[in-house]
Amino acid sequence: MGEKILVVDDHPAVVGLISDALMAQGFTVLSAENGTDGLAVIEEQDPDLVILDITMPVMSGLEVLRARRSKPETLYLPVILLTGRDGHADVLDGWMGGADRYLTKPCNIGELLAAVKEMLGAPARH
Repeated sequence: MGEKILVVDDHPAVVGLISDALMAQGFTVLSAENGTDGLAVIEEQDPDLVILDITMPVMSGLEVLRARRSKPETLYLPVILLTGRDGHADVLDGWMGGADRYLTKPCNIGELLAAVKEMLGAPARH
C-alpha cells in the first residue's frame, strides 16, 4: 500500500487516533490542523486522499473542498468529510461542496478505514 493520506482536523487527539489506525494499515499519514495548512500540504505533498473536518479555525473544511475543486490538478482528489455536523443542511453542503464521503463523529474507526480502502481501491484487511 503506502498511499499518502492527509488528515486535517484541529483536534490533535482525533488526528492521533485516525493516524494510528491508518499507519497500522500501512498508509503514510500527513496532517494539518486547519484548512489553510491542509491546502498547503495538498499542494506540497500530493496526497492520495484527504480526511477533512468541517469546523476548523482559519479556513473551514467546506472552503478547502471548494478550493480543491477549483484546481484541475486536485479536482479528483478523494475527500472524506469526517465531522461532528450531522444536520441535513450540513450533509447537503458537504455533498454539494464536493465531498466523496460524509461521515459523522464519533465515527467507528472500522467504518472510516473501510471508506478509505474503498476509495483507494485497496483490498480490505481484517
